[in-house]
Amino acid sequence: QRQLLETGGGLVQAGNSLTLSCAASGSIFAGYSMAWFRMAPGKSREFVARITYTGNFPFYSDSVQGRFTISRDNAKNMVWLRMDALKPEDTAVYYCAAAPGVSYGDESAYNLWGQGTQVTVSA
Repeated sequence: QRQLLETGGGLVQAGNSLTLSCAASGSIFAGYSMAWFRMAPGKSREFVARITYTGNFPFYSDSVQGRFTISRDNAKNMVWLRMDALKPEDTAVYYCAAAPGVSYGDESAYNLWGQGTQVTVSA
């Protein structure tokens, strides 16, 4: 069964760090770009970061560039999002998503989504 499972969310103070994990079933990982999106209360879902299957070209939204790092281990079918210098405006449900081939921030390109994990950053 094709699925993504996010873990690692929680409550953290502003300025601190948190790492999210996404476990993917093997049948969807090979050749797929993986991304993180987030949805804050009262807002639409937005792109956060993406990594291609080879991991050579990570791509970030302007709001997290320089603070967040996306990585993956294809042998383990795992993707991570390390979040540093967290801000209250980073509070959201974070989703892991998969897209065949090379994709960027277009949500419609991603055809598999996890359930999401809540990240809350207190001031």
